[in-house]
Parts: sequence; structure tokens; C-alpha cells
Amino acid sequence: MGRYIVRRMLINIPVLWLIVTLVFFATSVLPGDFVAQRIAAANPLGGQDQAAQIATVKKELGINQPIARRYVTYLWNTVHGDLGQSYRTRQSAFGQFKDALPYTLQLSIIQLIIGLAISLPIGIISAVKQDTMTDYVLRVFAILGVAAPSFWVATLLLLYTVRYHLFTIDLIGQPLLWQHPAASFNLYILPGIAGGIASGAGVMRLLRSQMLEVLRQDYIRTAWSKGLRQRVIIVRHALKNAMIPVLTIIGLTVAGLISGNVVFEYLFSIPGIGSRILAAINARDVPVVQAFVLIISAFVVMVNLGVDILYGWLDPRIQYS
Repeated sequence: MGRYIVRRMLINIPVLWLIVTLVFFATSVLPGDFVAQRIAAANPLGGQDQAAQIATVKKELGINQPIARRYVTYLWNTVHGDLGQSYRTRQSAFGQFKDALPYTLQLSIIQLIIGLAISLPIGIISAVKQDTMTDYVLRVFAILGVAAPSFWVATLLLLYTVRYHLFTIDLIGQPLLWQHPAASFNLYILPGIAGGIASGAGVMRLLRSQMLEVLRQDYIRTAWSKGLRQRVIIVRHALKNAMIPVLTIIGLTVAGLISGNVVFEYLFSIPGIGSRILAAINARDVPVVQAFVLIISAFVVMVNLGVDILYGWLDPRIQYS
């Protein structure tokens, strides 16, 4: 197991290098320029010295050098753990990610808990009650969860909450759970429900189909013939084998939650990773964009590695070589 993990980590190094390279050159050719935007905003009427000001600021930021030299410098700094400083705030780009992480992490955990709490029971019950009224109702719910855009569901929930005064949502204070539990719950529960339904809908459908396939296997029929209880057969024998492909989808869902909550964070004024990276792109704050994308990519790589390791725990027949 240890050799497998080390080998996978070594294989992921070229993947991360490729991501770093693509992000660097993609952000280098973005239309617009941070320095030009900032100076134009400070001097809307222009002036003869505007070009000189732009050259001076670019020299201070170190972006007046040729792109090849900047790439080598960026790669060297990244290897040594220096992800650069924000052009806007002159603060560490990693520090900004660390400040935004608790908000996105809290929202993602709530969505994941709600998604799994909905999808796993529904997928199992729908398979066990195949072709019954319960199955039809649950399948319709799963299809609606896949088809309905998550931001639309979140908007409807927000409108109903405001219209009927169900509870107060603090869009200004932006509280975290350990700061003000009640206010934080009110702020995060609506995007948590919308995101949980959207992320869990695909898991529902896949789990149902996998459970149906496993329940038709000979060893399940043997378990039934031995008189084992239904819960033992479903949980211990069928579910464990059906979860192997489902685990892949859950891993992708976890990775997507960290980087895919831009709309929710914008709609509910949550200062998380998605909203901050969007603001950095609009401002052409290149170091922040590069740092955020690199960290998210590393997280996705680690999630994929974790999923591969869990395969062996679910199915001992899987050998790591």
C-alpha cells in the first residue's frame, strides 16, 4: 500500500506541473491588464504620463519581464511554496485562500451531508422496492434533482424564505458556524439543500442501478436462501459491492463542491473560494487566480488518490501493485 501511494504521488507530479504551466500561460494571455485597469480607474481622464506610470508599476510587480523568464521564476517559487502576492492587496495569495477556505468548506460539508443523507437511502430503497409506487416516486425525485439547475432551486428557496418570513438570513455578517451557530445555519442551509440535492441526484440513480445489478448476483440469492435477514443482505453484502463505482462519483462530487460553489457564494454573499477567484479574474489579479487553481487541482488529485485507496477497503480482491 505504501509503495502504491508513493508511486501515485510521483505520477501526480507531472500532472500538477502541467496544470501550473497551463494556468500560468492562460492567465498571461487574458484580455486586459491589472495595472492598466488600476491606473485608468485612478486617472479616468488619462494623461501623458499614464504610460510611464504603467511601466513603473509593472516593474514594481515584476511583470515587465519576458514571459519565459516570468514562467521560470513562477515555477521556482511554486516549488519552494511561494504562491505569490495579490496585486490588489499585496497580501499572500495562499493567505487569501486560507481566509476563504472555512466558508467554502462549511458550505461543501453541509451539501455533502445532505446529498449523502438523501441519495444513499433513496438509492437503496428504490432498488429494493423496484417497480413499485415507492420506486416510481423516488425515481421522479432523482430525475428532478438532476434536471433542475441548482442555482434555480436555491433562488426559489430564498424567495420563499423571504416571502413567508420563515427565518432571517444574515447576508452581511457572513457568520461561520463556530462564530454564530444559529445565524450561520440560516445562511448556509438553503444553498446546502440546493447543492445537496444537485450533487446527490446522480448518486441516487447510479446507486439504484448498481444495487439492482448486485441483487441479481448468485451470492445474493444464496444469502436469501440461507435465511439471512434483509438488512444484513442489503447492507453487508449488496451495498458494499454496489458502492465501488458509486464511490468514484462521490469523489468527483467532493472535488466539485470545493471548486463549484461560485453561484451559491455569489447569491448568498458568502466570501468563499469561488467568489474570491471570480473577483480575482475580473480584476486580473493573476497571482490569486494561479494560487487558487493550483491548490484546488492538488486537492482534486488527492481526492482521486483517496478514492483509489478506498476501493481496496470496500473490495479486498483489489490488489495494489
